Order: sequence, then C-alpha cells, then structure tokens
Amino acid sequence: MKIYTKILLGMAVGVTLGLTVGPKSSFLEHDLYRASDGSKYEFRLDRADSKTRLSLPANVQVDFIAEEVIEGQVADKSGKMHPASVWVKGHFTLEERLVLMDKSGVLSKQLVGKKPGDKINAWLKLRHVALDAGIQSLPIPISNVGDAVISYLKPIGDLFLRLIKMVIVPLVFSSLLVGIASLGDIRKLGRLGGRTLGLYMLTTAIAVSIGLLCAYLVEPGSYIDPSDKAALVAQFADAAGSKSSSAAAAPSTMDNILGIIPLNPFDSLASGNMLQIIFFAVIFGVALTMLEDNKAEIIITFFDRIQEAMVLIIHMVMVIAPFGVAALVADVIGSSGASILYALAVYAGTVLLGLALHAGIVYGGLVVTISKLKWLDFMRSIRPAQLIAFSTSSSSATLPVSMECAEENLGISNAVSSFVLPLGSTVNMDGTALYQGVAAIFIAQVFGIDLSLADQLTIVLTATMASIGAAGVPGAGMVTLAMVLTATGIPQVGIALILGMDRLLDMFRTAVNVTGDLAVTSVMARAEGETLTALTPEQDSSDPNQGFEGRLEGEERVIEPAEAPGFDEESE
Repeated sequence: MKIYTKILLGMAVGVTLGLTVGPKSSFLEHDLYRASDGSKYEFRLDRADSKTRLSLPANVQVDFIAEEVIEGQVADKSGKMHPASVWVKGHFTLEERLVLMDKSGVLSKQLVGKKPGDKINAWLKLRHVALDAGIQSLPIPISNVGDAVISYLKPIGDLFLRLIKMVIVPLVFSSLLVGIASLGDIRKLGRLGGRTLGLYMLTTAIAVSIGLLCAYLVEPGSYIDPSDKAALVAQFADAAGSKSSSAAAAPSTMDNILGIIPLNPFDSLASGNMLQIIFFAVIFGVALTMLEDNKAEIIITFFDRIQEAMVLIIHMVMVIAPFGVAALVADVIGSSGASILYALAVYAGTVLLGLALHAGIVYGGLVVTISKLKWLDFMRSIRPAQLIAFSTSSSSATLPVSMECAEENLGISNAVSSFVLPLGSTVNMDGTALYQGVAAIFIAQVFGIDLSLADQLTIVLTATMASIGAAGVPGAGMVTLAMVLTATGIPQVGIALILGMDRLLDMFRTAVNVTGDLAVTSVMARAEGETLTALTPEQDSSDPNQGFEGRLEGEERVIEPAEAPGFDEESE
C-alpha cells in the first residue's frame, strides 16, 4: 500500500474517532465543564453560602466534572424568560498548579487539609449571556470520556510532529549550504532569490484578491444569525482578546527585516528561526564558493552527507505517519465538533472556494504554462507533502517532505529546492492571506461595515505583508488577521466569530501554502534551465532509490572511522 494511501486512511480514522469519541461527540454525555480561567467563574463549597466561594488563582484551567445540574429561568435581551442550567454540582481535582499559583494562600486556607490530587466537591455557578432570542450558558460542557480518549491519542500525534520537526534545521541548513555552494556564481543566486521573492509576493497578492472577490460574491456574513453571532462572541471573546494582544506586541516591518540577520547563528539554529538560518546558510555558502584551492570541498562534502542522512530519517519517520496523522486529525475534529461546522458552513465554504480557485487557476497556470508539467501529474507527485501539511497545519513541519517531493518526484535539483522551499515555508502564506481576506470581509458584513475601495486595497497590502511575517506553525494566521482588522478599523472582537473554525480551516490553507511552495519551486527550476519530469507510481515502486517507497530496504552495515592522514600504527 502506498504511503499516501496509508496517510489518507489515517485521516479517515482520525475523523471517525474525533466525531464519535471526541470531546464534543454527540454520542457521549457532556459532563465536563472546562473553565479556562477558574478565577472568572464562581465555585462554592456550599451553594447556599456565598462566603464559601473559592478564591481560585487567575489563568489556571479547572476541569469540573458534573454530577447534578440545577435548572432555572434566565431572561434574554427582550426580557423573555428561558429555561437554562444555573448551577452544577460536581467535583474537580486539586492539581499541583492550583496550589503553586495560590500566592496569597487563601485557597489553601479554604481547602484546609486537602493536598494535590484530592477531589474537591463543589458547586459551579454558570455564567449566562443574554441573546436576542435565547440564552448562552458558559462554560459549554464537553464529554469527559471523549476528552480522556483524545488526551491518550494526542501524544502519538505530538510524537510524529516532533520527529518531523527534528529534521528541519539540519536538513534546511545542510541542503541550503550545499545548494548555494553548487551554484558557483553569486549573480545566479541573486537572480534566483529576486525571482523567488517576487513571485511569492505576486501570488500572495492575487490570493488576497481572490478571497475578497469570493467574500463579496457569496456574502457569508449575511448568513449568520444574530443569536449565533452573540453566542460565538461570548464563547471566544477571551481567546480573541489574547490574539489581539499578540498582534499589538508584534514587531514592526523594519524590525522584521533587521531580525533576519542573526546576532548569533548558533542561537538561531538552536531556536529554529528559519529566516535567520536561511540568511546565515546563504552567506556561509557564498563564502565557501570564494575559498581558493578547493578548501571548501571537505565542508561541502560533510554537509552533503548530513543532508542524505536527514532524508533517510524522513523515511523512517514516515513509517509512523498514518498513526500520527490519525491522532492529529482526531484531536482537531474532536475538539471542534460538528456543530461549529454547521453554524459557519457558508463562511468555511467561501474560504474553501477561494483556496480551490487559487490553487487551480494560479498554481495550475504556473505549473502548466511555465513548468511544462501536467497539473494532475504535479498534484500526484506532491501528494505526500499536501497530506502532511493538511494533518499538521504547519508549513515548517512539512518542509522535509516537500523537499523530498521536489527532488525525487519532480526531478528538481537540490540547488533550487534547498533555496526556494525553505524560503517559501517562511514567506509564502497564500492560503493564510486568502483566508484573512475572506475573514475581514465576513466580519465587516456581520457588523454591517461598508468598506471603501481604499479599505479593500489596505486589506490586500496588509494581508500580503503580514502573511510574509507569519510563522509556518498552526494558528499564526490569527495573529496576523488581528493586524489586518486593525489596519481597516474592523472590530477585532470579530475574531471570536471565526476562532472556532480556525484550526479546521488552517489545515486546508496550509495544504494550499505547501502546494504554492512546490509550484513556485518548479517554476524557478524551469527558469534555471532544468527539465522536470513527474515520477510515476510505477517508477516509485520499482526503484527503491526514488520517491517514498522502499528507501529503507538496504542492508545495515558497520561503519569504521576513517584513519587520519599520515597515521601509521607501526610508528607508535
């Protein structure tokens, strides 16, 4: 069975697990009330005595297991009464972090005799948000069993993700260094870099424009009911505020440019700062090409062997890819639930429509007209990278697999792929930029804000520049979206409307980002005079030294260290 088939099966298993036994599964009892900040909720030891309210420390999560729910009547905005859960009787575990964060010691006095690990029986008073025609109770309960199942599966996905990320820095640095050194001509490097950045920025601007067009044609904001809007804002307002704070603390454009130059290259390598690693590798590679008398040969050979070893590690990691993908997808689907999909289906459909148009028209046009490859052959060749991108929601984590697809499945030289792909994983965020365009218009439509042509141009420019600085990790697009909203005067609280959908849509837009990375890489390879040929499934299966199939079937052997030059045992 092909590796991409196994990954697809892993995704299917993950979706099934998430929907059936996830925290928000409709098949399980929702008895877990998760307070992300326990200090914002009222927990009492005695429901009838307000003096027994527990002084929980701020910013500490409390998982409250329900045993009994007390119903009552709560008024909506119009004054009409509605039945709603008012009190919940249950318990939570006194975790060590609660004790450590209790700086004042008040909680310890209230829970005298209790130690970490003990069960605390208490009452939770639910918060209520009055809607136009109903009530939203907070926190929203989830399944304790489903949460436990996903918590057991999550480490498998984290293990896979960490193994993939483990290879990124040594692979990118060694590949880029060898690739730059092999170019020989510094002018060729400047030409390749200028063309790459120019094309990446052009496709990003087109992506934002497509997003705006789709949002105006579909008008997803008109489909959101006011009560749904109020419920989403109430549920995700705190998280939206933290994203806005992160955006406010983001460095300026000039700081980002200066930040590309590392103060300490070893610190950049240790922290995985990709732009700084690329900059240092380029400068180092250029310096090696300027050394005389083949003095750089031993260094280039050393890093070339490191690159080959990293590729083999990728193949070892891909053996567990189906299991890791299943766990990652189960976590995302299980935590999101189907209800959010229903509430924001039109908005999500608008984003997916824009992503499909951008991938098919823009990337497809580049691949067919310039790279001279058939679109279906190209998509088949990069399928492993797309699937890993979809399941991890991280362009950076997908980078090793993207490089393998480019070199082995498309025949792109290491000199081109080792430069264009690492750069793309950092600066090419077309899917993210398109998503921000749709999100900005969607939020504006929900709040009834008319955007002028200047506002729309501001969205295109801001989303293009912000996406370039977005980290290739899950969730970074939300921070840059806050920047886009600020630039156009759209209420940042609108982020709460779409925050519940972000992780799911992040999977799709990351797959588009990676597709764009590989499409631009193929264009740059053709511009450098290379002839590309897509690897067929038959060639992949028949040749163990190409593609993803069969690379690990070679025999193991003992490697003896080479003797130092001039070493003679008899001379001792």
